[in-house]
Amino acid sequence: MNLDRYQLETDDNSEIFEFISIGPKGRILKRIKYTQTEDPRIWNLSMGDVIKETDEVDYYSKSNNDDTEKVLATVAATVFGFFKKHPDAIVYATGSTGTRTRLIKWV
Repeated sequence: MNLDRYQLETDDNSEIFEFISIGPKGRILKRIKYTQTEDPRIWNLSMGDVIKETDEVDYYSKSNNDDTEKVLATVAATVFGFFKKHPDAIVYATGSTGTRTRLIKWV
C-alpha cells in the first residue's frame, strides 16, 4: 500500500515525530510520541495537535482538516522509523475516543 503522507521530523531516538497537517483549517502541527511503559518492552504511541502557546499536546482536539487518511498513513510510517531504532519493542495504541480507536484499527 502506497498512501500519500506528510514529511516527518524526528528526534535522534525516533521516539518523537512531528509533521504539519495541511487543509482547509490551515497548517496544524501534529506530534507523535512513543513512551516506554512500566514493561520496558512495551511502548505507547500517542498523537495529537501541538498547542503553540504551551508546546503541549492536545490529544482530544478535532482538527477536521480533511486529511484523515494522509494523517493515518503518516502515523503508520512512524512505526517503521521507530522499529528501526527499537527492533524488539511492542507498540500499543488506542484512541482518545472510541471513534479514534476504530480509525487506528483501520491502519
